[in-house]
Amino acid sequence: MEIGKLLFNISAMTVDSSTQRVSRLTPLEAVLAAVARIEPATPRASSLASAYGRVLAADVVAAKLPPRPIALRDGFAVAASAVADASSYTPMPLLPPPPRIDAGAPMPDETDAVLPLDAVTIEGERAAAIAAVAPGEGVLAAGGDVRADTILRRAGAYLRASDIAVMTAAGIADVSVREPRLRIACGGAAKSPLVQAAVDMLTRAVSVAGGTVFETDATPERLYEALAQARAHAGFIVGGSGSGRGDASVRTLARFGRVEAHGIAISPGETTAFGFVGQRPVLVVPGRLDCALAVWLLIGRHVVARLGGGRVEDTPKLLPLKRKVTSTIGLTELVPVRAERAGAVTLADPLASGYLSFEALTGSDGWIAVPAESEGFAAGTQVAVYAWP
Repeated sequence: MEIGKLLFNISAMTVDSSTQRVSRLTPLEAVLAAVARIEPATPRASSLASAYGRVLAADVVAAKLPPRPIALRDGFAVAASAVADASSYTPMPLLPPPPRIDAGAPMPDETDAVLPLDAVTIEGERAAAIAAVAPGEGVLAAGGDVRADTILRRAGAYLRASDIAVMTAAGIADVSVREPRLRIACGGAAKSPLVQAAVDMLTRAVSVAGGTVFETDATPERLYEALAQARAHAGFIVGGSGSGRGDASVRTLARFGRVEAHGIAISPGETTAFGFVGQRPVLVVPGRLDCALAVWLLIGRHVVARLGGGRVEDTPKLLPLKRKVTSTIGLTELVPVRAERAGAVTLADPLASGYLSFEALTGSDGWIAVPAESEGFAAGTQVAVYAWP
C-alpha cells in the first residue's frame, strides 16, 4: 500500500476558510511506515553517569576484566595441589604460611585457589590446612567478568541502571548516545486542565523513552520555527486537531511544513495529525486525555524510539479475555483491561472502548490493541496485555 495514495491535499481538508475537517482516515500502518523514515538524532558523547535511559549510538566495548585472577572471597591464597589431601584428621602443613587475601585482590603468583579462613589453623609461625580446595575455587579467572573486546551493550539499546553499574565497574566513563529533544505546544485557544494533564503525561513519557522535553509552553508557531531552525528534533502539539471553532493546529502545520495525514484510523484519537517541518516530525494530538494517551502508545513512542535509533520494546502478558471485545474493521482500537482472578486463572476484563473515562483508565491494569483487520476478540481469546506508561 502506497502512503501517497492514503494522504490528501490540505485544501481538501476544509469545507470553508475557517474549519478543519478530516476527509479520510489513514491506516495506522501507513503512519508507522512514515515514522520509520525519520532520521535518528545526531549522536553525542555523554558521561556514563548522565546517560541513564538514553539510547546508545555505538556499541559499548570492554577490555578483558579482570586482567588477572582475583579472589572472590576472604581467605588464604594457596596452590590447590598443595592441600589436595588436607582434612581435619590429616592437617597439611603449609610452609611458608600462605598469604592472607581479601575479596577483590589479585591472586599472588603460583596460587590458584582461596582457602576459607576457617580452613587454616595457625600456631605461632606454623600453619596447616584442614580442608582441601579445588583449583579455581574462590577465584575469578582473568576475563571471568568480561572477555577481551566483548560488547557489553549494543547500539540501539537503552541504558539501564544495571548497565551503568556494570560499565562503571568495568572502568567505562563515557558513552555515545542519542538524545531526542522535543518541544510540546498547546494547540487550542487556551490550555485547559485536560490539555495540561496531557502535556504533563507526554513530558514524563518522553523522558522514560529516552528523550528530553525542554519546552512545554511554546505556541505552535514557535515550535515550528524551532524545528525549521533545527533547535528540536520533533514536536508534539496537544489540542487543535479537530473541527472546533478555535482548532487550527493542522492548518498551521501545513503553513510551516507538510501534513502527511490528518485523521488516523485509531480509537481513541481519530483526529490526530502527523507531518513534518523539513525533516523534523510533528505529531498533532487531540486535546482529550484518553486520546493523548492512545496516540502516545500507538504512534508517539515510536517517533521517540526512531529518533533515538532504537525501537519500542514491549513485554506484554498473555491473558484470556473475560468478555468479548467488538471493534470496527479498519480501526486500530486501544482498550483498557483489568486483570481479574478467576480461580487459578487471571482474566483480562475489558473496561471501555471509544471514549476511555478517567475511571476506566485508573481502574485498569493495562491495555490491549484490536488490530484494524479484526472485528474484535471472542471471550476466552488470548490477548497481549501491555502496561500503561
